[in-house]
Amino acid sequence: MAVKRRLWSRTNCGKAIYKYTITNSKGASVVLCNIGAGIISVNVPDKDGKLGDVALGYRKPESYFGDGPCMGRCPGRFANRIDKGVFTLDGKKYTLPVNCGPNHLHGGPDGFQNKVWESRKRKGGVEFMCISEDGEMGYPGKVQAEVRYEWSEQNELRLTFTARSDARTVINLTNHAYFNLNGKGSVLRHYLKLNASEYLPTDSTLIPLGEPEQVAGTPMDFLNAKTLGRDVHKDFPALNYGKGYDACWCIDGYMKGQLNDVAELYSKVSGRVLKVYSTQPGVQVYTGNWLGGCPEGKRGRKYRDYDGVAIECQHFPDSPNRPEYPTTVLEPGKIFKQAIIYAFSTK
Repeated sequence: MAVKRRLWSRTNCGKAIYKYTITNSKGASVVLCNIGAGIISVNVPDKDGKLGDVALGYRKPESYFGDGPCMGRCPGRFANRIDKGVFTLDGKKYTLPVNCGPNHLHGGPDGFQNKVWESRKRKGGVEFMCISEDGEMGYPGKVQAEVRYEWSEQNELRLTFTARSDARTVINLTNHAYFNLNGKGSVLRHYLKLNASEYLPTDSTLIPLGEPEQVAGTPMDFLNAKTLGRDVHKDFPALNYGKGYDACWCIDGYMKGQLNDVAELYSKVSGRVLKVYSTQPGVQVYTGNWLGGCPEGKRGRKYRDYDGVAIECQHFPDSPNRPEYPTTVLEPGKIFKQAIIYAFSTK
């Protein structure tokens, strides 16, 4: 597997911003960046064998800092929302910065996605590492987080997340890539299938109300493949709150530490298929409802709402306040370890 690194830019304080390109023997490739350990491009063949970029991204490196969509990067220390930016651990209340309405989102304004990570080529892949100091963005414990990317001859992109802390803390890591299997235009005609018979209803600020509910009989039902656009504008609370899909589904058959089927995305136009697997219990599907007005895209593209879909494998939002959800507590001396696989093919 060929792995190349090149200097893309430097921050105002002189930190190097690198692009890494991993290319397999068939010419398919993935481009990564050490801003937020992010995915910049994924170049895979369509049904006619023509390579195309199926991941959204920006033209300028500086656009990746502090953007609204969290384009392509790995948010943290806690991906998704925490109610009012407050949680209690071991009887102590922690207050986090509020940066999404009344709530804390993706680790706050200085979350992992806005850091320049340490990076290196290693054993045919690329590894990224960042340190989050005790008290950073209000979280307890000093955390070392790492993400390893591997790209296969079968066009499978594997992400392995690990983290360690010197004190009890909470953590939830994912990747926030936006995919468009046609390479351009709306994704609302893409077909999505989810291995999830339950989802988490939320309040109007997208904080879960409590127990999961069945998707049957609702627009949240993707047990059988349907287009993202079929029900996206229906009058339904989960769709009204976010102007489209921005909700967490509970993966059927979840078992801690085991890879599970999560999702299948398909475009009849390109013939491309994306299958997603993960060790995490939930998946947040976001149909890019607010992409309009984001920074200029690659090759000068101007993104519009619904031009990409994020399939974010993760633990449930607001888990630190929900003891009934799978735990996001990381103990000192223990290792947080999760994996996501994006497998590309055609049919």
